Amino acid sequence: MKSQGSSDVVFVGCTLSSATPGYAEAPAGARRQIVVNGKRVKTVDVHAHCAVPAAMALVGRPLESPALLKDDIPTRLRAMDAQGIDVEALSINPYWYKADRDVAAKVIQMQNEALAEFCATHPDRFVAFATIALQHPDLAVQQLVDGVKRYGLRGASTGGS
Repeated sequence: MKSQGSSDVVFVGCTLSSATPGYAEAPAGARRQIVVNGKRVKTVDVHAHCAVPAAMALVGRPLESPALLKDDIPTRLRAMDAQGIDVEALSINPYWYKADRDVAAKVIQMQNEALAEFCATHPDRFVAFATIALQHPDLAVQQLVDGVKRYGLRGASTGGS
Protein backbone atom coordinates (compact mmCIF):
# COMPACT_ATOMS: atom_id res chain seq x y z
CA MET A 1 0.00 0.00 0.00
CA LYS A 2 1.30 3.46 -0.90
CA SER A 3 1.93 5.62 2.14
CA GLN A 4 -0.50 8.51 2.42
CA GLY A 5 -1.41 10.54 5.48
CA SER A 6 -4.89 10.33 6.94
CA SER A 7 -5.23 14.00 6.05
CA ASP A 8 -5.76 12.77 2.47
CA VAL A 9 -9.32 11.77 3.42
CA VAL A 10 -11.90 14.40 4.30
CA PHE A 11 -15.47 13.93 5.47
CA VAL A 12 -18.23 15.59 3.46
CA GLY A 13 -21.94 16.19 4.04
CA CYS A 14 -24.57 13.87 5.51
CA THR A 15 -24.07 14.52 9.23
CA LEU A 16 -26.61 14.42 12.03
CA SER A 17 -27.23 17.48 14.13
CA SER A 18 -28.68 18.30 17.49
CA ALA A 19 -31.90 19.23 15.65
CA THR A 20 -32.45 15.57 14.75
CA PRO A 21 -35.52 14.13 16.58
CA GLY A 22 -34.52 11.72 19.33
CA TYR A 23 -30.97 13.07 19.40
CA ALA A 24 -29.48 13.58 22.85
CA GLU A 25 -25.98 14.75 23.69
CA ALA A 26 -23.70 12.38 25.57
CA PRO A 27 -22.06 13.65 28.74
CA ALA A 28 -18.72 15.32 28.00
CA GLY A 29 -16.12 12.69 27.11
CA ALA A 30 -18.62 9.82 27.04
CA ARG A 31 -20.08 7.83 24.17
CA ARG A 32 -23.85 8.04 23.86
CA GLN A 33 -25.33 4.60 24.43
CA ILE A 34 -28.01 3.24 22.13
CA VAL A 35 -30.34 0.83 23.91
CA VAL A 36 -33.02 -1.34 22.32
CA ASN A 37 -35.27 -3.41 24.59
CA GLY A 38 -32.93 -2.72 27.50
CA LYS A 39 -29.81 -3.97 25.69
CA ARG A 40 -26.99 -1.80 24.37
CA VAL A 41 -26.61 -2.21 20.62
CA LYS A 42 -23.70 -1.41 18.35
CA THR A 43 -24.58 1.41 15.98
CA VAL A 44 -23.06 1.49 12.50
CA ASP A 45 -23.49 4.55 10.28
CA VAL A 46 -23.45 3.23 6.71
CA HIS A 47 -24.01 6.67 5.21
CA ALA A 48 -20.73 8.42 6.02
CA HIS A 49 -19.33 10.14 2.97
CA CYS A 50 -15.76 11.19 2.50
CA ALA A 51 -13.54 12.29 -0.36
CA VAL A 52 -9.93 12.00 -1.44
CA PRO A 53 -9.01 15.44 -2.80
CA ALA A 54 -5.96 14.19 -4.74
CA ALA A 55 -8.11 11.64 -6.60
CA MET A 56 -10.77 14.27 -7.32
CA ALA A 57 -8.11 16.51 -8.82
CA LEU A 58 -7.33 13.85 -11.44
CA VAL A 59 -10.74 14.45 -13.03
CA GLY A 60 -10.86 18.18 -12.29
CA ARG A 61 -13.55 17.85 -9.63
CA PRO A 62 -13.49 20.42 -6.82
CA LEU A 63 -14.27 19.62 -3.21
CA GLU A 64 -17.62 20.58 -1.77
CA SER A 65 -18.00 23.80 0.15
CA PRO A 66 -15.27 24.08 2.80
CA ALA A 67 -18.05 24.41 5.39
CA LEU A 68 -18.88 20.73 4.81
CA LEU A 69 -15.34 19.41 5.19
CA LYS A 70 -14.46 17.58 8.37
CA ASP A 71 -10.89 16.34 8.55
CA ASP A 72 -10.25 16.91 12.27
CA ILE A 73 -10.39 13.29 13.46
CA PRO A 74 -10.68 13.97 17.22
CA THR A 75 -13.65 16.25 16.49
CA ARG A 76 -15.18 13.59 14.23
CA LEU A 77 -14.80 10.93 16.94
CA ARG A 78 -16.38 13.22 19.55
CA ALA A 79 -19.32 13.84 17.19
CA MET A 80 -19.71 10.10 16.64
CA ASP A 81 -19.65 9.52 20.40
CA ALA A 82 -22.26 12.24 20.96
CA GLN A 83 -24.50 10.69 18.30
CA GLY A 84 -24.04 7.15 19.63
CA ILE A 85 -22.26 5.95 16.49
CA ASP A 86 -19.82 3.15 17.22
CA VAL A 87 -18.54 2.63 13.66
CA GLU A 88 -18.78 4.61 10.44
CA ALA A 89 -18.67 2.77 7.12
CA LEU A 90 -17.05 5.27 4.78
CA SER A 91 -18.00 5.63 1.15
CA ILE A 92 -17.23 8.05 -1.65
CA ASN A 93 -19.93 9.45 -3.92
CA PRO A 94 -19.07 8.36 -7.49
CA TYR A 95 -17.83 11.10 -9.78
CA TRP A 96 -15.54 8.96 -11.96
CA TYR A 97 -18.16 6.93 -13.89
CA LYS A 98 -17.48 8.92 -17.09
CA ALA A 99 -13.70 8.75 -16.78
CA ASP A 100 -11.71 6.75 -19.29
CA ARG A 101 -10.19 3.46 -18.17
CA ASP A 102 -6.71 4.72 -17.25
CA VAL A 103 -7.96 7.71 -15.29
CA ALA A 104 -10.65 5.64 -13.55
CA ALA A 105 -8.04 3.02 -12.59
CA LYS A 106 -5.78 5.67 -11.03
CA VAL A 107 -8.64 7.44 -9.22
CA ILE A 108 -9.90 4.16 -7.74
CA GLN A 109 -6.43 3.03 -6.69
CA MET A 110 -5.79 6.34 -4.92
CA GLN A 111 -9.17 6.28 -3.20
CA ASN A 112 -9.03 2.68 -2.04
CA GLU A 113 -5.48 3.06 -0.73
CA ALA A 114 -6.42 6.25 1.13
CA LEU A 115 -9.56 4.68 2.60
CA ALA A 116 -7.65 1.63 3.80
CA GLU A 117 -4.89 3.72 5.34
CA PHE A 118 -7.35 6.04 7.03
CA CYS A 119 -9.41 3.18 8.48
CA ALA A 120 -6.21 1.59 9.83
CA THR A 121 -5.70 4.66 12.05
CA HIS A 122 -8.92 3.83 14.00
CA PRO A 123 -9.97 0.29 12.96
CA ASP A 124 -12.46 0.03 15.80
CA ARG A 125 -14.29 3.17 14.59
CA PHE A 126 -13.97 3.25 10.78
CA VAL A 127 -14.43 0.74 7.98
CA ALA A 128 -14.86 1.54 4.29
CA PHE A 129 -16.43 0.37 1.08
CA ALA A 130 -14.21 0.11 -2.00
CA THR A 131 -14.85 2.33 -4.97
CA ILE A 132 -15.06 0.65 -8.36
CA ALA A 133 -15.29 1.79 -11.99
CA LEU A 134 -18.64 0.34 -13.09
CA GLN A 135 -18.17 1.73 -16.61
CA HIS A 136 -15.35 -0.79 -17.08
CA PRO A 137 -16.83 -4.08 -15.70
CA ASP A 138 -13.66 -6.17 -15.89
CA LEU A 139 -11.71 -3.43 -14.11
CA ALA A 140 -14.49 -3.05 -11.52
CA VAL A 141 -14.29 -6.75 -10.68
CA GLN A 142 -10.54 -6.52 -10.14
CA GLN A 143 -10.94 -3.34 -8.08
CA LEU A 144 -13.48 -5.06 -5.84
CA VAL A 145 -11.22 -8.09 -5.37
CA ASP A 146 -8.25 -5.81 -4.60
CA GLY A 147 -10.37 -3.63 -2.33
CA VAL A 148 -11.47 -6.55 -0.19
CA LYS A 149 -8.44 -8.84 -0.30
CA ARG A 150 -5.56 -6.38 -0.57
CA TYR A 151 -6.91 -3.36 1.31
CA GLY A 152 -9.33 -4.99 3.76
CA LEU A 153 -12.34 -2.94 2.63
CA ARG A 154 -15.78 -4.34 3.44
CA GLY A 155 -17.43 -4.45 0.01
CA ALA A 156 -18.17 -1.87 -2.65
CA SER A 157 -20.22 1.28 -2.87
CA THR A 158 -21.97 2.04 -6.13
CA GLY A 159 -23.93 4.95 -7.47
CA GLY A 160 -27.66 4.40 -7.69
CA SER A 161 -28.26 6.41 -10.83
